[in-house]
Amino acid sequence: MATSSPLGVGDTVPSVTFKTRVRIESDEENPFDWKDMKSEDYFKGKRVVLFALPGAFTPTCSATHLPGYDANYDKIKSYGIDEIYCLSVNDAFVMRQWGLHQGLTEDKTPGSLGFTTVKLIPDGAALFTRGMGMSCLWDTERGFGERSWRYSMVVNDMKIEKIFIEGGGVTQNSGPDPFEVSDADTMLEYLKSAAEKKEEL
Repeated sequence: MATSSPLGVGDTVPSVTFKTRVRIESDEENPFDWKDMKSEDYFKGKRVVLFALPGAFTPTCSATHLPGYDANYDKIKSYGIDEIYCLSVNDAFVMRQWGLHQGLTEDKTPGSLGFTTVKLIPDGAALFTRGMGMSCLWDTERGFGERSWRYSMVVNDMKIEKIFIEGGGVTQNSGPDPFEVSDADTMLEYLKSAAEKKEEL
């Protein structure tokens, strides 16, 4: 599998199509239908936070990474952030079940993107992850296959404003799963600092 260097500050995020499920008007047990969402739908004309992780239901992702952003959702948005996204190389069905398992409140409005706080993005074919240069193969380690390296970033109108990459870069088949800089607290520190600098100008 070919690998590339991760994108950085000033780069434009990959323009890809995500295969998502959206709620529809229905009394069925599974009231959803397929909807293609493009990167532009998530990022264009917005300032957003995205954090990416190796997998739904995995320990660090479930115990700390997603809960941290969920708990700080309103605080993060108060710093001029329009939305918070969590991305993983999992399909839409897995991402919804993980969100429910995590106790996220489901938005049952027809056409909604799933949950009322953090929105979960299924990058099932790893197209966005590859385009970000964040594709990581875990075959001898964990048996995950291709997943995303753990990182977080601020995207302002499709361009990367700030990015935090665990371990400083992608490590294929990494034994450790570093979680030191892509957490919600580090993101809040950056957003607060950026807001203070803007006020000084």
